[in-house]
Amino acid sequence: MAKVAKPLSLITETPQQGFDLAVKLARIGVKTTQPDKEVLFKLREIYANDADSLIACSQVIAIHFQTVAAANNYWRGSK
Repeated sequence: MAKVAKPLSLITETPQQGFDLAVKLARIGVKTTQPDKEVLFKLREIYANDADSLIACSQVIAIHFQTVAAANNYWRGSK
């Protein structure tokens, strides 16, 4: 039987938890795009030493964080 993933929620208690979630979402995106772990680990050596790739990773995390922050009303207001 296939493993069923726990559903994700964009709602977090703090901005730090929101950032951690943004990183997790980025990592899930990479795993979904490249499900072959052997290839993934082989490529890591390349992108880990490429400034443009690292900047692109940061941009993806930032976009996810913007989405999480908006979903949490920027951690103001709804408490």
